This record gives sequence, C-alpha cells and structure tokens, in this order.
Amino acid sequence: MTACAIEDGTAAAVEAGETVEPAEPGSDEPTGAVEPPDPAADPADTALKGAVDAATEAACPPLVLERPTAETVLPTPPFTITANGAYAARLTAAHPEAAESGDACDTAWFPERWTLDGPEPYAVPLPLNQPEDAGSQVLPLADGRVLIRRRVADGHTLSLLYPTGPGTGELLLGAVECEELTLLPPSPDGVSAYALSTGEYSTGLWLVAGGPNGPEQIAELPGRCSGGVWLDRDGRLLALDREPAGGGPVKAVAVDLGRGAEMTPLLQIAPDSDDRLLLADPDSGLLLIRSNAPGHDRLGWGVLGSCLPVRFPECLRPADVAVTPFAVQPGQMLMPESCAVALRIDGATGSWLGVWRPAGRRLHQLPVPEGWLAGSGVWSREGVLALPYSNGETTCAVALLTAPADEEPGAVRAPAGHPESGMQPSGALAPPSVCRPVPLGQAPLVGRTTTG
Repeated sequence: MTACAIEDGTAAAVEAGETVEPAEPGSDEPTGAVEPPDPAADPADTALKGAVDAATEAACPPLVLERPTAETVLPTPPFTITANGAYAARLTAAHPEAAESGDACDTAWFPERWTLDGPEPYAVPLPLNQPEDAGSQVLPLADGRVLIRRRVADGHTLSLLYPTGPGTGELLLGAVECEELTLLPPSPDGVSAYALSTGEYSTGLWLVAGGPNGPEQIAELPGRCSGGVWLDRDGRLLALDREPAGGGPVKAVAVDLGRGAEMTPLLQIAPDSDDRLLLADPDSGLLLIRSNAPGHDRLGWGVLGSCLPVRFPECLRPADVAVTPFAVQPGQMLMPESCAVALRIDGATGSWLGVWRPAGRRLHQLPVPEGWLAGSGVWSREGVLALPYSNGETTCAVALLTAPADEEPGAVRAPAGHPESGMQPSGALAPPSVCRPVPLGQAPLVGRTTTG
C-alpha cells in the first residue's frame, strides 16, 4: 500500500452507483443466527402509545411525529456528525425519487453539509462537475469543510470540499493505493481524520487529513481491524475491533496514537467470545458492547475501570427487531448509569427510536419525525436529543426530543397481551458504581471478584 500527495490537478471522475449499508445483527436465537423479523408482527404497536416530549427550534418547520413506517428510512449513505455536534455531512441524491426506486442509472449523488449549532439548521450542497459514486465516504470537520474519499482504478483519492461563492471549492490531499480504505468516525480534535486499510494479515492505520504531507500511514496493526470508537476528548485513544491474523474471536483493543499506535487489550469477556465496542462516553466511562459471550449476540454495557462485570439487560433484546446504539448523553461525570442512550430500532415496519438508561432498566420506544436520517442524532448535556430529518416538506430540519423519565420498575406494567413489549425491567436495582480510571491494558470488564 502506498500514498502520494496531490498538489495540483483534479481527481478522476467516477460513475454514479448505489450501495446498501449493512445492518447490524440482532438475533435472539441461542445459535446466534440472524432471523428476519416476522412481517406480520408490529413490535411498536404498544410502545408507541407512550407520551413523548418533543419540540423543534422555533425557526424550523413544524414537527409531526407519526407512527414509524418503512418510508421513514432514507436509502441514502450514512449521515455523519462531528464529535462536537456542530456539523454533519452526507451524500444525497439529486433526484430522491430515483434513489427510492433503486434506479442507480438516474441517481446523481453529491455531498451535502449540515450546520447544526446555529439558531436553526441549514444544509449547503457541495456538488462538483461530476456526480459522486454512492460508495464514496464523506466526513465533516470542525471547521466546516468536508472530507471525501473516492474510489479510483488503483486506489482511493482524498479531498476537502468547502463552499466558495456560488460553487464548491476542492483541495486535493492525496491518494492511497490499496484495495479497501474506510474512514473512521470523526476525531474529537475536529481537525484530524483517520482511515483503515485492511489486509489479509494486518491493518494499516492512516492519517488522511490534518497531517503535514497528505495521507500518511502511521502504523501497521497486526490482525484485521474494524469499527472505531474514540475513548477520550483529545483524539488520542482509539478503540478498534481486532480479529487475529490466523482467525479467532474478535476482541476490542485500544490504540494509543500518542505512543506510536501502541495496542493494548480492552475487552476480554470470555476467551472464545466476540467482544466488540459500539459506543463510549469519555466523560462517564460508559461503554456499549456487543458480545456473544451469553451464547448469542447481545447488547451489553459496562464502565471503564469499574469493579462490576459487563451486564446484558433483557430490555435491550425486544423480539423481532434489531437494536443498535448510536449516541450517548455526554457530561455525566462519574454517573455512567444516568447517561441516556439513543438506539436505532429496526423492524418489519421500518426504523424508530429507543431511549434507555442503565439505571432505569427499561427501553422507551418512541416515534420519529418523518424522514428521520435513521441511526443519527446527538445528545446535549441536558438530555435533549437532536434528530436530523429530511422529507418532502423540508430538506433540512432537526427535531428536539427530551429523554423520557424512568419510573420505578413496579410502577409500570406491560399492557395486557404484550408481556414482551420491551418495557420490562432487566434486573434488580443496584447502587450506581463509581468509574475508577485505570490504564487501558488493565481494563477488562470481567475477572473481578466484586459481586453485583
């Protein structure tokens, strides 16, 4: 794999195409097999009857919360938000009706940047002379520019896009010659951008933006690495899911970019289990984990440095749906069990929202605005969730939803006929644990002697 800096010239044009984003597994079968949801079932019938405190910015179009349907999920590539929540970026279709019909020949994709931290959200299109391929990746930076990775014949090119007058400016950063190159989530520093190039026996870690000389490989990591979760606010500690070169269980590891990409174990729930890290909150130490240690894939949670083991709540495994966390409430120092977690719930009727707290031990299933960019959103420190959406009435809007309060487990009963509604408690109440930061190499979440 090689990289070259591009000082002048233009990137090769690529033809427009279409990709499908893979869904997270969500089976409740002991074998770990993923079963498709029953088309006749509607897991949201009961949970969507609960009350929800939702509001929009005064300058935004009025929000109408509707029962989730399959049409609420837009068939566009992912919507990525900066770590500070100020900007977002996505690829969008010039003709949405062609994209929804699956007609790739009539779909012209272009990057779009959203500004989310102003008095009202607004979107800026960033089209160039040629349409983008749907397989390209975009990543917003804290200064408002958008990084785009494009596939070319012998590798990938990387450029920064920015609005300039009536058009779009482009700064070509360089190229990386490799088969696959995947951008990692936005760095907390807002300036740097990283990517992984996965080979058969090792994985290249690249600094693709924010460096002095264009794309640069900064480490060759043993094994096949994927995922990507930032563990701190400085953009130094990165968690990756690593599969050994010779095969074996996938384990989350921590990579210290301040020490030459030194790698240390992070999760070791069981010797033969696949233990992946999905989300982490640097303030409280709350970790959201997917593991098959219980016998099949389950969502679990733990606290970095806690004496308690990883727990797998029953309320996070409602029947016939897949549940994927995508945002954690920040700013809850030393209170990981009070953090509100936003989850995307995918079922036969489409996608809708779940809100859960470790201390509350119940999953609130809530409706979403029509056209929600499914799986995207950002929490405020006060527990208000901003959900971006785009539909026929508005191309750029944000719905604000206040996290529902958790009642005592004995005060809420599942409606008759719906004992598995997802609202049942997952276990007895326990006093909150205190996060005791320890070196990451000493932070496996099992093997402790303390009970709880």
